[in-house]
Amino acid sequence: MVNLEWYRTFKAIYKTGTLTGAAQSLFISQPGVSLHLSSLESYVGYKLFDRTGRKMLPTEKGKVFYNFIIEALGKLEEAEKNFQRSTEKHTPTISVGMCFETFQITLEPYVSTLPFNLIIQFGEYPEMLENLDKGILDLIITPQTGTTTNIEHEAFSSERIVLLGGIDVNQAEFNALVQAGDMNVVLEWLKEHKWYGTTGDMEHLRRFWQLNFNRYPDFRPNYIVPNINSIVRCLSGGTGLAVIPNHLGKKEIESEQVKVIWEGNTILENTLYFATRKKTIYTEEIQSIKDLIKKVM
Repeated sequence: MVNLEWYRTFKAIYKTGTLTGAAQSLFISQPGVSLHLSSLESYVGYKLFDRTGRKMLPTEKGKVFYNFIIEALGKLEEAEKNFQRSTEKHTPTISVGMCFETFQITLEPYVSTLPFNLIIQFGEYPEMLENLDKGILDLIITPQTGTTTNIEHEAFSSERIVLLGGIDVNQAEFNALVQAGDMNVVLEWLKEHKWYGTTGDMEHLRRFWQLNFNRYPDFRPNYIVPNINSIVRCLSGGTGLAVIPNHLGKKEIESEQVKVIWEGNTILENTLYFATRKKTIYTEEIQSIKDLIKKVM
């Protein structure tokens, strides 16, 4: 079955004469436009456009195809508009990508107050950047930047990767070992303690270890829990250790339920970015989400 969006994309290319123009009018990426067109051409079995330099010129069959579908497509678009007007209010839907832990401490308390629909997606940062470029997501929070010209990044905060411990961890003893300068002894002291980790992401621990000890950790955490917020809650009642971004334990650190044991001899810090497409019709809604997150972080 043909996707209706393929027809919309075909019409936009026909009207604007370029893939870039079609992408801008539809608020999707240029690769997305190319994918729609190639899918439609594959379905109908012939070329719809000749690519001449930067222009997309309709073939004779493309012209026939356009004349055949334009009236029906117009009726469908009109029906869609009439359906929207028949509702009391058209409520936009904003799709946001971020890590689960960041959602819990930033947006989760405010979801019920938002005047628009919200879809939250969790996943790996490269995948979220790709979905943003395709138009599947409207906003992502990421410590990574891509190279796609369709996306702009706004730095708004930073996260420092630290060694976090329960309030009963003997920090004075640890500080004395670090000041003595024998990092092998420091390593042995660390491995004597119980460690917490998450099921999916041990990248923070690996990077912290590599930066400060010039090696990867040669042990597995004793307790594997679902996410970093779970780690913080577990540490609040014990003497364990974990390597996490400091902002995810901000409240617990301030209330002295847990404490930062060590920031490392070399600081490991990530810049956090809001990433959005340069062209969007949801500027106000996206800005309101940004403001909420900035207030918390």
